[in-house]
Amino acid sequence: MIEVSEKAKQKVIEMMQESGFDTSSDFVRVGVKSGGCSGLSYELKFDKEQHENDKVFESNGVKIAVDKKSFLYLVGTILEYSGGLNGKGFVFNNPNANRTCGCGESFSL
Repeated sequence: MIEVSEKAKQKVIEMMQESGFDTSSDFVRVGVKSGGCSGLSYELKFDKEQHENDKVFESNGVKIAVDKKSFLYLVGTILEYSGGLNGKGFVFNNPNANRTCGCGESFSL
């Protein structure tokens, strides 16, 4: 499962509403793709549709969809949000990552 912190929840809801998504029925889609300076990078977007190979669950009132392949890399991850002048935006605290890049947007196992 992927958890969503309170700050991340507030920002997700704000951004979903600004983008025309319904927070009660639409999803935050989280995934992993090849690339980035450490080998794998995170994907984060909003989605209205659930796909056949998705795992769907809810954390802190946020519906999350993740494909089965990405789920293996993301089990136990906490999605956080760091705002302000030095903030990075959304941050993935992934216990499965052996190494991350300086920006925190990519990782390796």
